[in-house]
Amino acid sequence: MTWLTFDIPPAIIVATLISCGLAWGVTALFNRLRREITVKHYVTKDNRKNQTWKEKFLEWSESKMTFNSEEINQKLQSAGFYNSVIGTYYMPIKLGTFAIATATILLAGDSLGLEETRIKIVAIASVTLVVVFGPEIYLDIRKRALAHAISQRLPYLLDLMAVCVQTGMSIEASIHYLATEMASFDRDIAYLLKKTNDRAKVVGLEKALNELLNRVPTNEMRSFVNTLNQSLQYGTSIFHVLSTLAKDIRDIQILALEEKVGKLSAKMSVPLIVFIMMPIVILITAPGIMRMMANGIL
Repeated sequence: MTWLTFDIPPAIIVATLISCGLAWGVTALFNRLRREITVKHYVTKDNRKNQTWKEKFLEWSESKMTFNSEEINQKLQSAGFYNSVIGTYYMPIKLGTFAIATATILLAGDSLGLEETRIKIVAIASVTLVVVFGPEIYLDIRKRALAHAISQRLPYLLDLMAVCVQTGMSIEASIHYLATEMASFDRDIAYLLKKTNDRAKVVGLEKALNELLNRVPTNEMRSFVNTLNQSLQYGTSIFHVLSTLAKDIRDIQILALEEKVGKLSAKMSVPLIVFIMMPIVILITAPGIMRMMANGIL
């Protein structure tokens, strides 16, 4: 019987043991900080503006490496992945891929051309960056892009809601109706409205709107949520307010577009100088320089 033997350098074994020890220590420190900060928030009612560097680091690390299925689903939904099945297998797939890639580098690295120890360490570090932090960076980019896209389409939602309110529907009924009707042509806004409508039945519309703002933290969404909350608190007429808000958001978008167009001429000057003016200068001066070199002057 032939046994498979793997020649693992002692440095790799030591590095693996050190990594496991550091991982255990960081996990213990992370849990301790989380307990301390949770107790502090409950006792002092502290807000986000007075956060220390420990609290900011804990919040950042929780956003990158969370094992809570609810938080994972919320992160995926913020990036536009609304299927809950993806959240169930997200962390197992990511950690499983990392474990398989690391084991492959350690056990079969020599056959893959990774013979030196430092090359294996660099390969493991690269796998860590790509597999562990790569999906998180991709989700953050998608989250920002989705929030920007929803803010760009928000005026159309305001116009539709203003029409619904004008026909005599309440704000809750308008949200429920638009969540159903918009699912066929704008699934992102339809999902947000459906989520807001479902949460409003449990915690109330005002808190559900605040949660909507947390999902899409943009200036346009903040104005929309504040307008609806003001109407709920004071009972003011909302039709003209929604129409005016939609017009203001469109004007702001046009101003932003005009600003980008104004900056375009300055940005085009760099490739104009590099790719057009420099070749022209070379074409003009090259014959004279070559003639001087032929005559021995240069």
